[in-house]
Amino acid sequence: MHLYVVRHGETWANAEQRYLGSLDPQLTALSCQQAQTLCQQLPPSLDVLVVSPRLRAVQTANILNESLKLSPEIIDCFRERDVGVFEGLTQADAKERYPQLWSQNITRLWDAGPTDGESISDVVKRVRDGLAELESKYRSKTVLLVAHGFVAKVVRALAKGDFSDFYEWQLSNGSMLFLQSFEMPARDLETLRLSLPIA
Repeated sequence: MHLYVVRHGETWANAEQRYLGSLDPQLTALSCQQAQTLCQQLPPSLDVLVVSPRLRAVQTANILNESLKLSPEIIDCFRERDVGVFEGLTQADAKERYPQLWSQNITRLWDAGPTDGESISDVVKRVRDGLAELESKYRSKTVLLVAHGFVAKVVRALAKGDFSDFYEWQLSNGSMLFLQSFEMPARDLETLRLSLPIA
């Protein structure tokens, strides 16, 4: 399976550098332009369009699909990470309102997350399940996945079988990552956890 991963266009929360996981804002005028520009970079041979259920991803996919004419497949596994009580906050807000959580570097812990939110391992497990489903169904196909920044980080790390640069690597809004001949690595989650830098 050849896999293209697109991060949705910019929202107001992205522009203000706010935590944006389960929140569901729509695209801005700028992000619609980002998606239009991305249309020109898409390969002509896409077979499958998979989309996160979040509105910003669906809207980005709809713009890309104006020329692709594919039937979008919404898969919940690829929704953005839910960061619980940090949702909608800037890092400064989160540090001020939840100093105890912030002091634990809680968003960078493998098995823990902000109150009412997901840990890294929670997201890795569900994204891995989603990728396994795609790999099984579309082994010889070229797939376009429209999702989110944290999801893209997880997909890339799983493809490499290595989380060592997980915190440094970023996919910007309206950008695309290409993973040729994607195959799920055989490494177990404990091995992957050990490759994640200590928070």
